[in-house]
Amino acid sequence: MKSLKTLVSLSALAVCMGAASMANAYSISPVNSSFTAPGTISVKSPSSYQATVNCTANFTGNVDATGVAKITGVTVSGSGLCALPKITGLPWTLTATGPATGSVANVGYTIASSVLYPASNCGPSTINVGYAGGVLTASNQGLSNSCTVVSLSVTPSPTFTIVP
Repeated sequence: MKSLKTLVSLSALAVCMGAASMANAYSISPVNSSFTAPGTISVKSPSSYQATVNCTANFTGNVDATGVAKITGVTVSGSGLCALPKITGLPWTLTATGPATGSVANVGYTIASSVLYPASNCGPSTINVGYAGGVLTASNQGLSNSCTVVSLSVTPSPTFTIVP
């Protein structure tokens, strides 16, 4: 009988702990929707000899039923090195971690070498992002292989809402 009481007590504790951790979970809304997120990105990599390169960026994807955003397309454009990256690791997964914070997993890109610059093989890495005023931002987020997202500023449409 004592072991049955212990089992019931442990089960109740596990349920309470699970409910408490679920209360701290955040998700992105609107769920089951597609989005675009145009803006700018600045990066440093071996290809740029660690100089900052400023580019236009456009992200596309969808928010699934659980409130996790899947970035399924990334277009980077502009002059010079901006036209050369091959995006890797898609889909990138954007998960809300707080009321104004999140993380993006699998971020990566490559640039083939040429006579003008060395190759870059950046990521896959997870970066931290902020979200305020309808703008998703990041700054000074390291990617593997000596690459850095110096800054990111994109505006998702429709506007994301972080739901506790």
